[in-house]
Amino acid sequence: MARAEFLVGACCIFLALSDAVHGMGVNWGSITSHPITPSIVVGMLKDNGIDKVKLFDADSWTVSALAGSRIEVILGIPNDQLERMADSYKNARNWVKENVTKHLYDGGVDIRYVAVGNEPFLKSYNGSHLKTTLPALQNVQKALDEAGHGDKIKATVPNNADVYESASDKPSDAVFRGDIKGTMIEMVRFLHDNKAPFMVNIYPFLSLYLNPNFPVDFAFCDDAAKPINDKGTQYTNVFDANYDTLVWALKKAGVPDLKIIVGEVGWPTDGDKNANVKLAKRFYDGFFKKMAANKGTPLRPGHLDVYLFSLLDEDMKSIEPGLFERHWGIFQYDGQPKFAMDFTGKGQDKMPVAAKGVQYLPAQWCLLNKNIKNSSVAGPEVDYACSLSDCSSLGYGSTCNNLDSYGNISYAFNMYFQMQDQDVESCNFNGMAEIVTQNISKGSCLFP
Repeated sequence: MARAEFLVGACCIFLALSDAVHGMGVNWGSITSHPITPSIVVGMLKDNGIDKVKLFDADSWTVSALAGSRIEVILGIPNDQLERMADSYKNARNWVKENVTKHLYDGGVDIRYVAVGNEPFLKSYNGSHLKTTLPALQNVQKALDEAGHGDKIKATVPNNADVYESASDKPSDAVFRGDIKGTMIEMVRFLHDNKAPFMVNIYPFLSLYLNPNFPVDFAFCDDAAKPINDKGTQYTNVFDANYDTLVWALKKAGVPDLKIIVGEVGWPTDGDKNANVKLAKRFYDGFFKKMAANKGTPLRPGHLDVYLFSLLDEDMKSIEPGLFERHWGIFQYDGQPKFAMDFTGKGQDKMPVAAKGVQYLPAQWCLLNKNIKNSSVAGPEVDYACSLSDCSSLGYGSTCNNLDSYGNISYAFNMYFQMQDQDVESCNFNGMAEIVTQNISKGSCLFP
């Protein structure tokens, strides 16, 4: 594994793998302190045979970099723009003109979908987007149609899997969540009428993380779990069971054949006892094999459209859901691959191609000065450093969990120093820190 150093640049995307298993994709987020330049990312996508990409916004620099690449693109409209899109059709029309039409020229950007919002009905949002999401979706699709793009480009809404539920935890008892049921039924029928897909995010890791009694093997697709029976249908993994729970909910809503795209699915590599490279590889190995076989699920056999989450680690994501939120990438934040993967699902493990042309800051680190005898006085400084940087790798079960006191303090100091672009004054901490040129990374615990 290459040393993680901070880099200089900018970018924001969500992508898909197609040279390998057809129809499989990967999310690429942009909530990072040192994002990669878009042109470098586009090169990395092409080097890895990736021909689909989903953005969480429509940043012009990023979208323009995809022109002529033949990479299929999904643009995103963030949740904070839903009210504008819902309140005024003119706003939706202008958005389409400025973010879609301008890129549709000969040799331009191959835009396929517009993702309206991102998990807007999430329970934790307490209904804050309930009244705006569907009108925004309707206005955006109308604007696409009016601009002459509607036959090729469809609008949809990425949903968290918590929009549906089952009282028995069996797929056949599925219904859309009670507080949003009316809106969901109206939305799925609108999607059906406009030949647009339903997009859902499914996370087997979270099933394991949120329930200490969850059967571990059921989180993976390697047929190691004890099957669960649902009226004669056998399930050996939570991905299939969750997917088919949605299928049942759609059937009961009157749209049994609505196309489904899995917008996010993956496994983090740090930030929790079950978030590590070993389990991530186990998940991806089984999942790629499943995808390559085109088995689908018991209720939807055959080809599935799936986007892995995610391309890169994001060191500025909220850790409220868990420290693992910053470690979903199959690549480190600088475009270096974390482990060998078999995108073909046919036992052909190899390291993904790293990003080329990434610029790094100087090879220097900010550590606790070894002349400090009483390291306990560094507590407030560590709290300050971690509050403004990323110390998620220090958490229980994480890659840097076993550092001694000197290592813990140094890790916190260094993360702050790097996220401040190595500003000399950011390595002070009341005189307790020093800048060095020797890396003290140990094993899987990397000091950026």
